[in-house]
Amino acid sequence: MRSLRAAVGDYLSLRRGLGFKLLRHEKCLREFASFLKDKGSSRISTQLALQFATRHPHHKPAEWAIRLAIVRQFAGYRSGTDPTTEVPPRGLFPRRSQRAQPYLYSDDEIRQLLQAAKSLPSMSSLRPWTYYCLFGLLAVTGMRIGEAVNLQSQDVDWSQGLLTIRDAKFGKCRLVPLHISTQKMLAKYVKHRDQFFAGRPVDHFFVSGRGNRLHSSDIHRIFYVLSRQIGLRGADASHGPRLHDFRHRFAVETLTRWYRTGEDVAQRLPALSTYLGHVCVTNTYWYFTNTPELMGAAGKRLEKRWKGI
Repeated sequence: MRSLRAAVGDYLSLRRGLGFKLLRHEKCLREFASFLKDKGSSRISTQLALQFATRHPHHKPAEWAIRLAIVRQFAGYRSGTDPTTEVPPRGLFPRRSQRAQPYLYSDDEIRQLLQAAKSLPSMSSLRPWTYYCLFGLLAVTGMRIGEAVNLQSQDVDWSQGLLTIRDAKFGKCRLVPLHISTQKMLAKYVKHRDQFFAGRPVDHFFVSGRGNRLHSSDIHRIFYVLSRQIGLRGADASHGPRLHDFRHRFAVETLTRWYRTGEDVAQRLPALSTYLGHVCVTNTYWYFTNTPELMGAAGKRLEKRWKGI
């Protein structure tokens, strides 16, 4: 029987071969293997798993639940070669972290945000253009912020109007078609960017004034500043609309439009799921929740069907 550390390596290799990145899982499971070694045990038990999950008392129960869930998944794998392994049951930590309440931007709010980005005070003439086009692209495509930041110049096919998203979540790649108006705006940005750097090549599509890849922390900081400036957030508010809510809005707007125009949503949903880069269509169904407008459109469709019976 392979050692626990070797089994952790095999488990991670197997799941990564399926497309999972597992950065958090690796750190947690390496720590768990060291924990068991310190306890003088090579066997996974529910008691030891619980001790490990709760070893940091300052962590919230939601964090304990995540750590235990990671160990539980590995224990299920380990039980295939070590029948003495105990797989911790579910529900030991009933409290779970909840998803943030999504915010659905209005068209006017997006226009205000983009105008504020274009008016950013800066010593660099490129900075306002960069954030204007970055936030605009997120709003009209529903891309993840990391996907937009990682875009490289060669990932834009101008002749076909396509973006290639590489190494996205779960290691997936996909194509994102662009509306002609979006293509024109991105082309203006590229022209401005290339003039700014006087022909010096840059690796990434969106770059800082020094030609470097944008940092996520800087993007969020500027977004918060602009959000407070236009009234989306209070002056001292630590919570409020997020950049990721552009993605939620895109999905909801698409689904709502399909319902109102009589499209077969069940048939078209896999296309939206693929466009958004979801691993399975059930992840896309989450956008139905917490969206009264969308649920109302779905209800009207159902009501029409009942009346037609």
